[in-house]
Amino acid sequence: MRPGRDTRRVVGRIGRPHGLRGEVAVQVRTDFPEQRFTAGAQLRTDTGRTLTVQTVRPHGAALLVRFAGVVDRDAAAELRGLLLTVEATELPELDDPDEFYDHQLEGLAAVGPDGAALGTVREVVHAPASDLLVLETDHGEALVPFVRAIVLEVDLAGGAVVLDPPAGLLD
Repeated sequence: MRPGRDTRRVVGRIGRPHGLRGEVAVQVRTDFPEQRFTAGAQLRTDTGRTLTVQTVRPHGAALLVRFAGVVDRDAAAELRGLLLTVEATELPELDDPDEFYDHQLEGLAAVGPDGAALGTVREVVHAPASDLLVLETDHGEALVPFVRAIVLEVDLAGGAVVLDPPAGLLD
């Protein structure tokens, strides 16, 4: 973790209330919902409130979650729009050496194969065709497809991502 960076990671966003007994729809923003959204799990909101998961059940692309102490629709409605977070240190290790958490890539220096500075990774966007690295460059913002043909190496220890962008991509 780079110094000065937020150490919390978003794992969900609370949506609308569901029913009358305090359930809320949660848009999942983690690859590990079975670990994050289980009875007894504690999640912190972006406002600093800690919520304890009481019950969880699938509902389409979302989860219906009841949090301890949220007993009716009005209390559930007050949670709408809150982000649910966990500490980055609580995230499971990734087994595949070619997979990365967004926060591991954000802030890395983007360099060419020759080591020339190209910019800095500001964020990762998950697009339908492929993930995109959003770079801050001398020419402004550039979107770089996170594909093996362009992203040659990710060196977390060295704090850099090595790119071989096609002509014009970063202009």
